[in-house]
Amino acid sequence: MKIAFDVDVLAKQSMDINWMVHQVADWGYKYIEQSPHPRINPFYKHPLFSKECEMEYRKALKETGVEISSFIVVYRWSGPTEEQRQFAVANWKRMIEIAADMGVSVINTELSGDPNQQEICNGMWFKSMEELLPIIEKNKIRVEIQSHPYDFCELNNETCDMVKSFRSPYLGYVYSSPHGFFYDEGKGDVRSMLKYAGDELTHVLFADTYNQTLDCRYIANPPWLNGRGKADVTIHQHLAMGEGDVDFDGIFETLREMDFANRQLKPDAPKAGGDNIACVSMFGFPEKMDKQAPEARERIERELLE
Repeated sequence: MKIAFDVDVLAKQSMDINWMVHQVADWGYKYIEQSPHPRINPFYKHPLFSKECEMEYRKALKETGVEISSFIVVYRWSGPTEEQRQFAVANWKRMIEIAADMGVSVINTELSGDPNQQEICNGMWFKSMEELLPIIEKNKIRVEIQSHPYDFCELNNETCDMVKSFRSPYLGYVYSSPHGFFYDEGKGDVRSMLKYAGDELTHVLFADTYNQTLDCRYIANPPWLNGRGKADVTIHQHLAMGEGDVDFDGIFETLREMDFANRQLKPDAPKAGGDNIACVSMFGFPEKMDKQAPEARERIERELLE
């Protein structure tokens, strides 16, 4: 199992890739999860990653011994317009090339779309998948899917079923703990959700959040937004483990039962793309990262590797 750090919190502080990589190394991480970065894989837009940027990145990786476990991309591959879908597919094709060139075998992503146009977005996502899956498999890239608050589908089990429908070893499922209260509409039954994902589960994001369905966990104005109609607003956070309502004891216990840390290392591994990934995805309080980032890594090591 690879323990990675999502560098979103660092990219928001500085565009310096060398500093970003060295900071992750200083926190004791061997792996970077490269989330959307304005110089590399910006949100929704075409990937960039100039020659100069690549050289800077490769140099920093060599200096530190850190590796890229995975890229995160967020594109409108489920529309809701056909033009948006086509742009997103083009973005995907270029990002797959970048990952292959960098020796990165995993890309994780979100469903995107619009929860108020679920039918059209569902159809467009499947259309995009039919176009991209042969390219994904040809390049031996494992693409991992997560549903994100305000995607056209926010539910754990339904998203798992969508991934499972392709029966491909090159598709996996991402369980994002700070999104979990959306995944089962506020119940927070992490054990059930992880077990439902089963062999599709290749990636877990670790961060805490409050249960947005409970009164006054979050307060939005105008007041009627707090009732959260699907068309209105979604609110969540990426806090340090223990600062919110997520059942991390249940997550770790279930991952141990599922042998998450070792499953992909076995001869009969269910998925391509190498090790499963446990990624620390905290960015609520950048000023606390020097303490919280190493603590999170240490807890994952203690809970899943010892």
